[in-house]
Amino acid sequence: MRTTNTQAARRPNRGTALQWIVGVILTVGGILVVLPFVWMIFSAFKTEAEVMQIPPTLFPETFTMDNLRNLFENMNFMVYLRNTLIVVLFSFVGLFLNAMAGFGFAKYRFKGQNKLFLLVLATMMIPGQVTMIPVYLILNYSHLTNTMIGIVLPGLVGAFGIFLFRQFMSTIPDELLEATRLDGASEWRTFLQIILPISKSILAVQGILTFIAGWNSFLWPLIVANDEKLYTLSVGLSLLKGQYAGNYALQMAGSAFMVIPIIIIFVFFQRHIIENYSISGMK
Repeated sequence: MRTTNTQAARRPNRGTALQWIVGVILTVGGILVVLPFVWMIFSAFKTEAEVMQIPPTLFPETFTMDNLRNLFENMNFMVYLRNTLIVVLFSFVGLFLNAMAGFGFAKYRFKGQNKLFLLVLATMMIPGQVTMIPVYLILNYSHLTNTMIGIVLPGLVGAFGIFLFRQFMSTIPDELLEATRLDGASEWRTFLQIILPISKSILAVQGILTFIAGWNSFLWPLIVANDEKLYTLSVGLSLLKGQYAGNYALQMAGSAFMVIPIIIIFVFFQRHIIENYSISGMK
């Protein structure tokens, strides 16, 4: 009896020790992953001499805003920021269109529905690099190259977004939609006031992906736009690295300016994703 009790007492202790070991390893790994980003952000407020200092410092000894001021006053980053925000705005318009298409495939029955959906899915197997030349030729024929419309139009909707919305909205009970229709609600009102609030979790996920794709848009704007006034932040950052390859403080400022909004958006939407998954689990 004593041996059995001793073994039973040791098992929780071993489990607790294992949890502590795993926790310490994950904490150290998380610090090692986050440390370069933290150093990059603080380096944006350092002088060039301090960035090149050996051994490096984490916090700036001389806090300066000259790097960020130089980006917006001399490097046209305000123009790049405006163009990037336009791309992001239209990307969210595309997110709304993807939600509408997913709702149509999930809750409406029409001739050729499954074949059309399979055709949409088939486009996911075609790499984007393959379609760039045909899309560019179509836009060039339509006189939309070197325009903001030509930059945002090809990425307005996507098969992956339609697929995610369709799969999620297929789980919404049809009885709920029938009840709203019996109450006299139109299809448009049903979609806005019933479907979208229920789909908050998938909207949060797609919102993160949409913002990241729009904020980091690089290759397509570089191909379509010949005028520097239409360049996005990613294109401007690549120009910065080419023209000021030796100015690391300026590059850190540009990189930090690109990364910080993505982190903020992800943290904000992550809270909503966790809340919605918790509610779904309780149900």
